[in-house]
Amino acid sequence: MRKSDIYAGVIIGAAIALLLPVIARTIEVSIPFERALIVVFPVLTLVGLYIAQVLSRTIPVLYQVAKFALVGALNTAVDFGVANFLILLSGTAVGLEVSAFKGISFTVAVINSYFWNKFWTFRKKEGGGVREFSQFLVVSAIGFGINVGAASLVINVFDPVGGLSPERWANIGFLVATFVALTWNFVGYKFIVFKKN
Repeated sequence: MRKSDIYAGVIIGAAIALLLPVIARTIEVSIPFERALIVVFPVLTLVGLYIAQVLSRTIPVLYQVAKFALVGALNTAVDFGVANFLILLSGTAVGLEVSAFKGISFTVAVINSYFWNKFWTFRKKEGGGVREFSQFLVVSAIGFGINVGAASLVINVFDPVGGLSPERWANIGFLVATFVALTWNFVGYKFIVFKKN
C-alpha cells in the first residue's frame, strides 16, 4: 500500500468515528466504547484496504472499488452527520425542513466526494478545471436528485415502520437514499468525470 493510502485510510476512519456520535445522539442510540472508535475505525479501514489490495491481484478494479466505498462511507458519515446536526439544532425531524437539511448535507458530502475521488480514488491529477468539475456537478446533480428524492419519499410518504421515532425513520430514509444513488455515482465518476484519457 502506498503511504498516501495509509494516511487517507487513517483520516477517513477517524472522520467517520468523529461523526458517528452526532448521528447516534439524534436517533437516541448509545455507542458502546464510543471513545475507542477513533482507534478502531482507522485500523478497520487499513485492514479493509489491505484485503482489497491483495484481492485486486486477481480482480484489478477491486482496490479502486474499495477506495470508492471508503470515500462513500466518509461521504455518508458527512451527509448523515450534517443532516443530523441540523435536526438536533432545529428540533425538526419531519417535513420540508428535513428535505432542505438533506439538500444541504448532500451538497457538503458532494464537495467532499469530489476531492477525495479525484485525488485518491481515481488518482486523476491531470486535467480537471472547469470542464471536469462541471461534469462532476452534472453527475452529482443527478445523484442529488436520486438521493434527495429517495430520502424524501421514504421520510414524507411512508409512515415509520415498527414504531420508529421520526428521527430514526429519517435516518432509514437517508440510508435507503445512499444505496439508491451509490451505483449511479460510481459509474458516472469512473466513466464520465475521472475517466483516463
